[in-house]
Amino acid sequence: MSHQSDLISEDILAYLGQHERKEMLRFLTCGNVDDGKSTLIGRLLHDSKMIYEDHLEAITRDSKKSGTTGDDVDLALLVDGLQAEREQGITIDVAYRYFSTAKRKFIIADTPGHEQYTRNMATGASTCDLAIILVDARYGVQTQTRRHSYIASLLGIKHIVVAINKMDLNGFDESVFESIKADYLKFAEGIAFKPTTMAFVPMSALKGDNVVNKSERSPWYTGQSLMEILETVEIASDRNYADLRFPVQYVNRPNLNFRGFAGTLASGIVHKGDEIVVLPSGKSSRVKSIVTFEGELEQAGPGQAVTLTMEDEIDISRGDLLVHADNVPQVSDAFDAMLVWMAEEPMLPGKKYDIKRATSYVPGSIASITHRVDVNTLEEGPASSLQLNEIGRVKVSLDAPIALDGYSSNRTTGSFIVIDRLTNGTVAAGMIIAKPVSGGGSQHHGELAHVSTEERAQRFGQQPATVLFSGLSGAGKSTLLRTLYGNYLPAAGSIRVQHEGEWTELVGATPRQVLEVRRKTLGYVSQFLRVIPRVSSLDVVMEPALARGWSREQAQERAQLLLGRLNIPQRLWPLAPSTFSGGEQQRINIARAFMVPWPVLLLDEPTASLDDANRRVVLELVDEAKQAGAALIGIFHDRDAREAVANRQLDMTPVDLTAKELLQC
Repeated sequence: MSHQSDLISEDILAYLGQHERKEMLRFLTCGNVDDGKSTLIGRLLHDSKMIYEDHLEAITRDSKKSGTTGDDVDLALLVDGLQAEREQGITIDVAYRYFSTAKRKFIIADTPGHEQYTRNMATGASTCDLAIILVDARYGVQTQTRRHSYIASLLGIKHIVVAINKMDLNGFDESVFESIKADYLKFAEGIAFKPTTMAFVPMSALKGDNVVNKSERSPWYTGQSLMEILETVEIASDRNYADLRFPVQYVNRPNLNFRGFAGTLASGIVHKGDEIVVLPSGKSSRVKSIVTFEGELEQAGPGQAVTLTMEDEIDISRGDLLVHADNVPQVSDAFDAMLVWMAEEPMLPGKKYDIKRATSYVPGSIASITHRVDVNTLEEGPASSLQLNEIGRVKVSLDAPIALDGYSSNRTTGSFIVIDRLTNGTVAAGMIIAKPVSGGGSQHHGELAHVSTEERAQRFGQQPATVLFSGLSGAGKSTLLRTLYGNYLPAAGSIRVQHEGEWTELVGATPRQVLEVRRKTLGYVSQFLRVIPRVSSLDVVMEPALARGWSREQAQERAQLLLGRLNIPQRLWPLAPSTFSGGEQQRINIARAFMVPWPVLLLDEPTASLDDANRRVVLELVDEAKQAGAALIGIFHDRDAREAVANRQLDMTPVDLTAKELLQC
């Protein structure tokens, strides 16, 4: 293999050490079909002597068979590795290549030019520092050029090089270069996300003009060659050293004496002794040590993978974000974002997806679409959905609050992907816009703001109603409720519940699926309270709200309200309910069930054994849940209670009972 450094053959260890210390630049090439992206990358690899000699010989042979460059070696074949790409002469997937010079090492992402592969281009651009936008000198700025330029700016690429390629076909005419430059600058004025630097280079990737070395065929061009730009562009200042953001990837517990939190610093600098706040919980501690494979460090910066230990034993887990105490981002469950839709199936507002931001997974939905962007004209228009490769501004709603940064300030904590919960496929990539929108946030969890019956019905996708089971003891009423809840597993049949906008089959569902339905959709008041011993009554009641992401303060406020309404003395709240009487345990169970709003709530004799005062409170809670849009399915042996709450009754009496037995129901 030929290489620009003689040191590699003289002292391999010295060469590797020198190579390791070089700064890394990630860049991508993008533009219209056949603008010469793959050829340009092949030229960079060839002229930097990063091609094995036998590989070059193979490419020379293949050029005669499938090349498109006449007698010249088709350097695009170095990059277009898929058979379909070589046969069609286009790039389909994102191809990554690596090379280095004496000054820098590089990772190149060769992105496809066709419109149907825009999602691939967005993937390639997401980690790049610089974008090379190729423009064919014969055709000028094209539709796909505008599309890729907009996506590059949207994805936070701060350095743009407009490479006007195939200038040799126009005799390196300066007027052609200036005309294309003027057209591109006019288009770029309408892009909201401005790059830090922008350069224009006239070149021929096929012949090598102004790629690595300056060309004698363009004496009027006084700027740098493309390689000189790549080697000298300043990217260190692009990093965010001010805002410490450390997404916890996993808890490192190799033995009982060590508990650390591993991850990669997204931004900022962390020192031993720094005061740290854990989000979204808000707990704080100080950094005890910064551990790496090579040993402990005094400080760590952006991009470093480290394990942090804390001075205090506080709850930290995967998905949490560690930040400096004096630089805390907004914590919210709603925000605005720019979204690139990548799936064949259209985006459906309100449908539940998994939102992955850094190391955290949170269920959520696209609440609404503010507008769709025509990337060819940059015009904004209304939209009810987003199709494949379309881009729009949306409002995202999460089931639990997370810490958020704007994408412009942090590409890691300001970005997210949208995952289809059925297929586990990535369907969209999003960039958070500035600060979270007002009206969403952890401060709103647990607040029972007024929502009309119509709004609640639309939100749950159902009309509120109470259906009661009636029949003699032993008819199977409680058995049916427990089967609906998943405590009993039926051998056949179907039980379907609308869970997060989709029908979910509970017969044959996995335990994880059943638990997910119980956590968000299906509540249950049984006749018996089963909880972990020694857990306080207050914690038992709060648990459903905490599982949904409420703050402890908000959950505690709601739990205390319910316990007070159900006449549980305050002195009992810190005690475990296992020490209570049967009636007190039943009221704890009722408070727990009504802690959060449920689309469907199962009630197994909730008024049994209660005095009149507490019976009235339970009926009030049932009515409030019904007014909030819930569907209630229950068993009430109390005839007055049945008449007060029931919309429908389902008689479960066996058909062979006598008339006298029927009258006793």
